[in-house]
Amino acid sequence: MSALKKLNLDWAEAANLRMTQLNEMEELSLHVYESVAMYKERMKFVHVKKILKREFKFGDLVLLFNSRLKLFPGKLKSKWFGPFKVMNVSPYGAIELESDDGTQTFKVNGQRFKHYLGTIGERHLVEQFSLKDSPTPTPTTE
Repeated sequence: MSALKKLNLDWAEAANLRMTQLNEMEELSLHVYESVAMYKERMKFVHVKKILKREFKFGDLVLLFNSRLKLFPGKLKSKWFGPFKVMNVSPYGAIELESDDGTQTFKVNGQRFKHYLGTIGERHLVEQFSLKDSPTPTPTTE
């Protein structure tokens, strides 16, 4: 018992100190929880503000995202197919499309589209040459 007197330990004082420390830790965790919630709200606002609202109308040209390409990835394969012509837009986001040749229509979720900014007439070959037949410079004599 003399060792406790030597260290001057009072059990009531130690219990109060421990309770104070626990209360401070609880206040700190509540403050952290509130600041995380505020941070999430701000980040959600920033994210939603950057999202572009896409509205499609009859006759628009759109590109369709192919999500199945992830199963067989290819570096140079495009994930967008089309352009397709919008035939009908439902109020809940489903869009009815017409195929390239105009023979069939199908409905797809509206989140899988983006506007096609080109025209249908752009599908032509500009220039083609083979690397085997590349021109070699001819020496000039002067």
